[in-house]
Amino acid sequence: MILLTHLFPFLGVRHKIISLTPYQFIGVEKKVLIFRTLILCYLIKGLKNFFKKLFNLMAPVRLSRRDRRRGTVAKTLFLLLLFLMLCSGPATAGPRVLALQSVPLPPYEQALKGFEQAHGAAVPRLFLTDLKERDVPKTVREIQPDMVLAVGRDALLAARKIKTLPVVYCMVLNPPAFQVVEKNISGVSMNLPPEKQLGELTRVLPDVKSIGLLYDPGQSGDFVQGLREAAVRMGVKLTATAVQRSRDVPRLLNSMRGRIGVFWMLPDVTVTTPETVEALMLFSLENNTPVLTFSEKYLGLGATLSIGVDPFDIGFQAGELALKIFAGSDLKGLQHQDARKVVITVNERTAGKLGIEIDQKTIRTNRGIR
Repeated sequence: MILLTHLFPFLGVRHKIISLTPYQFIGVEKKVLIFRTLILCYLIKGLKNFFKKLFNLMAPVRLSRRDRRRGTVAKTLFLLLLFLMLCSGPATAGPRVLALQSVPLPPYEQALKGFEQAHGAAVPRLFLTDLKERDVPKTVREIQPDMVLAVGRDALLAARKIKTLPVVYCMVLNPPAFQVVEKNISGVSMNLPPEKQLGELTRVLPDVKSIGLLYDPGQSGDFVQGLREAAVRMGVKLTATAVQRSRDVPRLLNSMRGRIGVFWMLPDVTVTTPETVEALMLFSLENNTPVLTFSEKYLGLGATLSIGVDPFDIGFQAGELALKIFAGSDLKGLQHQDARKVVITVNERTAGKLGIEIDQKTIRTNRGIR
């Protein structure tokens, strides 16, 4: 089922969402014109009856030929003005964007709201879970949008099959790992520049001078390389150990005992699994080592600090990118962008258990979980 946002644009009413099937999306402009014509016909019929009754009421009063002619001219001008009011304005509502969404998750919903605010119009959505085995490019062709917004990793992978339309993605972690090289695809990832994250970490925990992390070179190699370079510039010791198998994580964690001040938990599917997260939190408590994570959900499991992104701002950033594409701007160097806004959340309870003092001013300027 498609959510279509094209209701009463000729009346200047804000877009509302109605449920339509894919074939009903086609020819919206024609339907708008037909609907205008029907309204005009009803108005003309109503006005005809109105004036008929009005003249009947005025029947006892004899009007001169000149007055009757003036009344006819006035009525004609009124109807013409009404027609122009109904038909004025463009038949289209500007470039149409179709959102291809992986699943209805709250962060994805926030990102879509941000995109809509930047785009200036509501965006209909198509969920991959509703498509099932249907062909995505074929379905998109039936709907005939001017652009596709891919929200989430699975949506981006499905949208890569679309070759004839511009595709803008958002809420995708580490797109370079998918080797997205298509010229019609651009977007905003959930990645934050390594130097920015390291700067935020040292601002919240200024006494930290050594950091440890585990990573799969095939998943996080580029990020870790950027982090190494940033650590050298900022005078922080970084111990980064490569991992090929998830089952090796507990052993490699123990090898860092006493050598690091913070463990940096990466969004790496090889390193971060339910089993390894449990081992990591146990390592943190046993060694009084705070854990920096990429998602707030791990704070409830014992992580000390999270550095994440703002989904709404990512969506807004993607909307700005879409506007540049519609305007025909040169996207050289801007085709694939990192998130620009950092959201820091501190778990004060865990910090207290580990004997870590965090400046209250830092907590006030960021989110704090007690």
